[in-house]
Amino acid sequence: MALKSFFAHCFSKDKTLSEFIHNDFGFYPENITLYQLAFTHKSASETTIGNYKVSNERLEYLGDAILSAVIADYLFRLFPTKPEGFLTEMRSRIVSRSSLNKLSQKLGFEGMIHYAHDTHSGYKSISGNAFEAFIGALYLDKGYNFTKHIIIDRIVKIHIDLEQLEQTDVNFKSKLLEWSQKNKHHVEFKIDNEKYAKQRQYHVVAYVDGEQYGSGLDFSIKGAEQLASEKTWTMLQEQNKV
Repeated sequence: MALKSFFAHCFSKDKTLSEFIHNDFGFYPENITLYQLAFTHKSASETTIGNYKVSNERLEYLGDAILSAVIADYLFRLFPTKPEGFLTEMRSRIVSRSSLNKLSQKLGFEGMIHYAHDTHSGYKSISGNAFEAFIGALYLDKGYNFTKHIIIDRIVKIHIDLEQLEQTDVNFKSKLLEWSQKNKHHVEFKIDNEKYAKQRQYHVVAYVDGEQYGSGLDFSIKGAEQLASEKTWTMLQEQNKV
C-alpha cells in the first residue's frame, strides 16, 4: 500500500499537494483528486453539476462525522471513569470551529486552499472547514482505520493539549442565548433527524428569528446543540451581528 501510494505520488498531477500531505502526516495520497477537492472552497469552484457547485462542502460534511466518531472513541478509552457530560464537552472543544481553525492554520492548510481572494475575509472558518474536508478525503482514500491512526497519532497526540483544553471554558450555546436575550432575538434548536449506525446520532439545527443557521451532528442532543451553536456564532460574526 505504501509503495502504491509512493508511485501515485511520483506520477501525481499535483506533487506540491502530495508533498504537503506527506510532510504533515507521513503518507502519500493514492487518489490526489479527493484532496484537491478538499482544498477547493466554493468561491473558487469552476465545476457545476446541476445546481450544485462542486467544492469541498460534501467532504466537509463527511469529515465532520468521521472526526466526531474517532474523537468520541478516543476519549471514551482515554478517560474510562469520566461521565458522559465530561466526554461530550471535551469532544465539543476538540472539534469546535475555533479549535479546528487554529489547528489547520498551525498545519499550514490555509496556504493550500483554493478560494476567491476577495471573499476570504468573509469566511472566517475557511481553514477549519478545509480540515474537515481533508478528513473526509482521507477516509475515502485510505479507509476508517488509517484515518483513525492519522487523527489520533499525527494530530491529537502531537497538536492538541488535552490538559489545557480541559481547563478551557467555551460554551457557545450559552453565548448565543445570552446574545439573543440581550438583543431581543429568538433562538431555538430543532432536531432535524436521528441517524442510526452502531449508535444513535442527533442532527440539530439552530434557528435565529426563524431563519436557519448552523447545524451539528453528535451522539447526544447537548453535543449537537453545542456544535450548532458554535457554527451559528461564527455565521453571526461573519454577518457582523455579534
